[in-house]
Amino acid sequence: MAKNLPVSPLAPASFPDLPKIEGVRFATAAAGVKYQGRTDVMLAVMDPGTSVAGVFTRSKTRSAPVLDCQEKLGGDASAGAAILVNSGNSNAFTGHYGQTSVAEITAAVADATGLPAERVFTASTGVIGEPLPHDRIIAKISELTAGLDPTALEGAAKAIMTTDTFAKGASATVEIDGKTVKIAGIAKGSGMIAPDMATMLVYIFTDARVEQAALQALLSEICDRSFNCITVDSDTSTSDSLMLCATGASGVDATGNAAFAQALETVMLDLAHQVVRDGEGATKFVEIQITGAATDQDAKVHGMAIANSPLVKTAIAGEDPNWGRVVMAIGKSGAAADRDLLSISFGDVLVAEKGWVSPNYREELGAAEMKKEEITIKVDLGLGTGTATVWTCDLTDQYISINADYRS
Repeated sequence: MAKNLPVSPLAPASFPDLPKIEGVRFATAAAGVKYQGRTDVMLAVMDPGTSVAGVFTRSKTRSAPVLDCQEKLGGDASAGAAILVNSGNSNAFTGHYGQTSVAEITAAVADATGLPAERVFTASTGVIGEPLPHDRIIAKISELTAGLDPTALEGAAKAIMTTDTFAKGASATVEIDGKTVKIAGIAKGSGMIAPDMATMLVYIFTDARVEQAALQALLSEICDRSFNCITVDSDTSTSDSLMLCATGASGVDATGNAAFAQALETVMLDLAHQVVRDGEGATKFVEIQITGAATDQDAKVHGMAIANSPLVKTAIAGEDPNWGRVVMAIGKSGAAADRDLLSISFGDVLVAEKGWVSPNYREELGAAEMKKEEITIKVDLGLGTGTATVWTCDLTDQYISINADYRS
């Protein structure tokens, strides 16, 4: 696991000032899961009445914590809930030992908090295939429960980092029936980022009251427009977990409220974009806008084909306006396309149209767009009304350096 990486040039200037979410408290500790002296465990404890929703990786080699969380969703909210996360070890591909680790940690947290084990969720992120030293985590649970603090969300964001170069947080507030509802979330993610979901952990908390089934449906819907529209390297993690907890402490029922849904989507998009901005070795943030596709699904397929192409991504890293690589990616995607109907733009510069380079295009115009830190690639298929927007980053030699010695 790479250490002491320079902060991404695409990072925000500072960690945001997140609002305190009533009904949830946080604590962190250094358990020595992989490195000594590094904060690597986070505990969040939610009050009774908290609804919990989640979406998880679709990997066929899902980790033991992911499988456990999936089984527990939809449980009785009256008891409250807890989430314990460790970094440094993913507890994935660890056989029955992985299940034992989850059970031992879950039981210890339940004992310390008074919660039923069915309301304790866990997550692990880091190296795959190494047994999780769960005894080190369990030894810190008393310290964690004693240190629970409703203002410690920034510390929690730092505790779940692996190759991340900055902690990620976002928030929003919304007025509902004259009362303020707050939403705040944290994320980790830098590499092994691809849809379904994107190695990524996300935890979002709100003081709104939302019935669990409605919360789950809303989370899944917005995830498809946010975290499932980002990619760094096309690799789907074994451990991706996104959990949304609604404590209800505000007393405001936001079930089915459009303003709440929009505020939640703002937070989720912000966090998703931060993950891309921290893509391992990233120097360019890239938005790919697809229009004119036969269907929305086709548009997303084309967008992801462009976003995941190593040739496109390395051209962007080299600031080369090589539109031919975009054409290549569209052609290989498998979705409907007609060469002679395509138009491609870099930013507002029309590069190609009707199956050929635009007569007004000049290489220096495209090169100027490629020199920007934030780049927009627009493709119109000319086939229909399908649209999609996806986000990615460039592919640099630092990505290779980070992943060549990830386990060291």
